[in-house]
Amino acid sequence: MTGNTGAEVIGIDLRQSISVQERTALNRAFVEHGVLVVRDQDLAPTQVLGAAELFGTVFHQHNTRFAIPECPEVHYISNQDRYPDGTRYIPGEGWHTDHSNDTRPPKATLLHAVTLPDVGGDTQYANMAAAYSALPAGMRERIAGLMAIHVYQSSHSDRQLMRLSEANRERVPNAVLHPIVRTHPENGRKSIYINPIRIEGIVGFDHREALPLLEELLHHATQEAFQYRHERRSGDLVIWDNRCLLHKANGDYDMGQARYLYRLMLQGDVPT
Repeated sequence: MTGNTGAEVIGIDLRQSISVQERTALNRAFVEHGVLVVRDQDLAPTQVLGAAELFGTVFHQHNTRFAIPECPEVHYISNQDRYPDGTRYIPGEGWHTDHSNDTRPPKATLLHAVTLPDVGGDTQYANMAAAYSALPAGMRERIAGLMAIHVYQSSHSDRQLMRLSEANRERVPNAVLHPIVRTHPENGRKSIYINPIRIEGIVGFDHREALPLLEELLHHATQEAFQYRHERRSGDLVIWDNRCLLHKANGDYDMGQARYLYRLMLQGDVPT
């Protein structure tokens, strides 16, 4: 879809049986391109689950509030939800990677578009491997070996997440450490691994030093040269690699129109 990110998959119906050869080809394309856009799907939640399992094992999301009752492994994303104070909740706003506050963050996220606004609501992706490769040598040396502190909700983030229930809080880690330079376990490429919504700080740095460094890395990594902007169509099933991408949803559409998608994540490895 761009020079460094994204591939379109056509001519496949994920409601049907998928051969071993097709599954292998899909997984190879996923690792190579970071984002796969599978067009023209019409999947019920259980079929979304089946499609996701072509790429791995389900990761159980930290906040079960949005689980679909008939298939709780699958959650929904909707622009019709609101915070307790009545403010509209727009899921996915701001650059981030999903659930990096887990000891084994999900390797992938999958969204299936069900209802979309007429215009807008695109998802943007930033290729953090391409961004790392383009860093000056001095910056690569500076961030080598640094560990970031990831929490459920960073006190430095402008975006507020939905609060966890008591039961969910009990199973979500208070804080985990992950390297700022991460090596992809399947292709060996190094990436910048940061998350403005989740990172509370950097080990050994005070905030006066850590926050400007993180901001500099984010500014570099989200340049247009490293981005793919997905203009979503009804029926799209999109899966992306959280190990080497940031993403964000855009709330630039008529909020009187519904935006509703199915969402599922896949288990990942301990970042190294």
